Formats: sequence, C-alpha cells, structure tokens
Amino acid sequence: MPVLLPILGAGLTLLLGRRPRAQRFVSVFVLFLVVVVAAVLAVQAHTDGVQHLWVGAWPTGYGIALVGDRLAAIMLTVASVITLAVLVYSTGQDEQELKHETPISIFHPTFLVMCAGVSAAFLAGDLFNLFVGFEVLLFASYVLLTMGGTGPRMRAGATYVVVNLLSASLFLTAIATVYAATGTVNLAELAVRLPELDTHTQAIIQVMLLVVFGLKAAVFPMSAWLPDSYPTAPAPVTAVFAGLLTKVGVYAMLRTQTLLFPHRPLTELLLWVALFTMLVGILGAIAQSELKRLLSFTLVSHIGYMVMGIALATQTGLAGAIFYTAHHITIQATLFLVAGLVQRVGGSNSLDKLSGLAQMSPLLAVLFIVPAMNLAGIPPFSGFIGKLGLLNAGVGVGTPLAWALVVASVVTSLLTLYAVAKVWNRAFWGTPILPSGRTPGADDDDDDEDPATDRALPPAQVGATCLLIGLSLVLTVGAGPLYEYTSQAATSLRDGNYAAVVLQEVDR
Repeated sequence: MPVLLPILGAGLTLLLGRRPRAQRFVSVFVLFLVVVVAAVLAVQAHTDGVQHLWVGAWPTGYGIALVGDRLAAIMLTVASVITLAVLVYSTGQDEQELKHETPISIFHPTFLVMCAGVSAAFLAGDLFNLFVGFEVLLFASYVLLTMGGTGPRMRAGATYVVVNLLSASLFLTAIATVYAATGTVNLAELAVRLPELDTHTQAIIQVMLLVVFGLKAAVFPMSAWLPDSYPTAPAPVTAVFAGLLTKVGVYAMLRTQTLLFPHRPLTELLLWVALFTMLVGILGAIAQSELKRLLSFTLVSHIGYMVMGIALATQTGLAGAIFYTAHHITIQATLFLVAGLVQRVGGSNSLDKLSGLAQMSPLLAVLFIVPAMNLAGIPPFSGFIGKLGLLNAGVGVGTPLAWALVVASVVTSLLTLYAVAKVWNRAFWGTPILPSGRTPGADDDDDDEDPATDRALPPAQVGATCLLIGLSLVLTVGAGPLYEYTSQAATSLRDGNYAAVVLQEVDR
C-alpha cells in the first residue's frame, strides 16, 4: 500500500491537472493514508515480527519480494510524515510562486511518484527492486529539481542527473556481478549464498555496493555534487531532498552491510570515511554565506554520524545510527522549510542581505532556533540523544580510530553550533532590512512600514513547519521508547531473523 497508493494518486492528480484544489486534496489525502499505513506496519513489525509479501502471484521465491522489518517500518513512517508535511507546506505558496516554483499540474503527480519510489526502496526485498525504487524516485527528482526551468536550476539539474546516472550504471553492474556469482538478487538468499563465495569476490561486491550507496548518500569523497544541486530548487523540493533522498542511500548501506556482510564490516575504512565526511562537510558549512548552501554542507557533515554507527557494526552503534537517521530526516527537512520562510520574509537566502528577521517576524525566529539547536545537538533535544548513543558506541569499541571518531563527532557538533549561531547573528539579530534595501527609519515617510506585512507567513507553511518541529519534540520526549525500538531494530539486523523469515516462506 505505501507504494501503490502514491502511484494511484499520481495518476489521479495527473487527470486533475486543471483543477488545482482537487489536486491538492487528493495528494494530501493519499499521503495521509500512507502515514496511517506506515504507522500500522511499524506496529505490526514490532509486535508480530518481519512482514513480507510476494507480489503479483508469482511462485514464491521467483517474484518481487516486499519486506518490512523494524528498520524499514520506522524509516517509512518518518519519511511518510515528512512528505505529508512538505506537501502541505507547498500548498501555502501563492499563485505567483506556484507558476515559477512548484507548478501544481506538474508538482503533485511527480511528488507522489517520488514518494512511491522512496517507499519501494525501503520495502524492497531484493537488489533489483531496490534499484527500481531508487530510479523511480530519482526520475521524479529530476523533474522536481529543474522545475521552473531557470538557468541555475538547469545547471544544478545537469550535475545531479550525471551523478545519478553514473551511480545507476554502477548499481546495475554490481547487481549483474552479484547475480553472476550467486544466481540470485533476493536479499534473504544472498545472506546465505554470499558467505560461500571466496573472500576476494565478496570484497569486490561489498565495495561496489558501498560506492553506489555512498554516492547516493553523499559521503566523502563523493559528496561534492550535493551542495551545488540542492540549494537552487524550490523550498519544498529542497526540504524533501535533504530530508529523504540521501537517507535512502544510508538505509541501503545499513541493510546490505548488516544482512549481506555481517562478518565483513570494513570498520576501519568506513570510520575514515565517516571522519572525513563529518569534518569536510562542517568546514564547508562554516565557510558559506548563503543559508541553503550552509544547510547543504551540514547535511553532508551529519551523514558522517550515520556512517559512523554503521562502521562500528555493534548493536549500540547500529541503534544510534537508526535513531540519528530518523532524527536527522526530520530536522534537516524542517530547516530547509524554514529557509523557504526566510526567503519569503527577508527576500533572500544570502546572509549578507539579511538582518533583523527576529524583529520582522518573531515567529520565524522561533521556527529557526528550535531545529537549529536540535541539529547542533544541544541537550535535551533528540540530536543530543542520538549523538550520545553514537559516542557511547565509539567508546565501547575503544580502538584509536574509534576514539578519533568520538573526538571528531564532538568537534563537528561544536562547529555545527557555530554555523547556526552565525546564521542567527547575521540574519536574525540587527536592524531589519526592507525588501528595497532600506532600513526602518531611513525615510520618515516610511517609518510606519512593517516589512513583515509585505511577506506575511502563510498559515499552511507555518503549520507544516510546526508539525515537523512538533515531531522533533516528540522524538525528544519519547526518546526512551523510540530508542528501545531502534535498539530492537539493530538487534534484528544482527540476528539473521530477516533472512530466516523470508527463506522459511521460500521453503514452503
């Protein structure tokens, strides 16, 4: 249902291309249903174990397998809430913005197709349909990224398309190699057959898959494309890209590393990757003077925390990685939505052209500071809890490289705080700058002009942003039960139950 509903919704919204209100209603209703279904699946996966389905009435073992365990279910649930909130946010744009930023007739069906691809990737039970899920969401993202056809968006889109076509080619090559070596692409069967191969073949396959998923997740040194691609897109598109698309790559790394290569964690290599991803990303962030580019670099940097948990390959590390991924999806999407509101109120995303936003719009200041502090990992927010779990995992491993990651994690968190504080000081403090470039009081005739009145915050956009901030606070208040859920998800990743349940059905 999380795959089928958005596809059906996309077809219906395409037919309703000349009825924008009907399009909005159908899109929001469909994604609301997906949220409900995902929540039900999360409960079922927790209480009844791994859920699986062989699609299309093919003989068991030969068709498409969809599998939902705790990891897939929590990722699907968080992703569904994010996509629903972003869609609601997009409905708050005025008619002029809709013509240039997110044309309704194109935006809604494409957005729903992308949601279907994300769901398919999370639920895929074999490598080929994981590839199909990736391609569905990527083809939709090509349209969303270049929407409006402006020069900067077309240039950014060209980079994005080239990078993802390269990763798709590498992924197909890896799938062909896997099938030639094992005779299957089903993940459960691969968990049994891959260990029977010689170590060199296993290493080649593992590295190929890590390169593919690392490119999609934007880990160092394959991250340079992201800060040049995301900032040019409309705020709703950038938010869902930043929140979700890189995390699908992280999810694929988590799934394949734990299921297919449990005894070959490549800890040292991945820890170095995590270290450089954290530091290079955050150093790039503090050098930026444009809000969306700054947030794009922090996105790259914090992918390093998730890779750190995967690399440590312990139950504590994996639990921390899953929790931090759910947290970061929420926070990063929220901050990009706030960036869209900053653009609306201040007329720019450049920190050199912004000042006094807290005076112009106190509500906007609150909407920024809460997720910004969460991103920096200030207690007691969920960012602090996730980082603390990863630090505990690093200390538990205790190797010199693991300790280096612990230190790098703390340094990255402090530099993240510095980056968001720079945004606060330059954009929110100071004297407000009117859209014309004047400061209040510069002209006696305009003393009564309130810059915020010209760019009032639409209720739908504020409501969607508040929804995600509320979700981040739920992750904080409910951190105990949620961390217990992620800990059980991590345990399931290591105990082989995923493969056992699917293979038991194959044997029948």
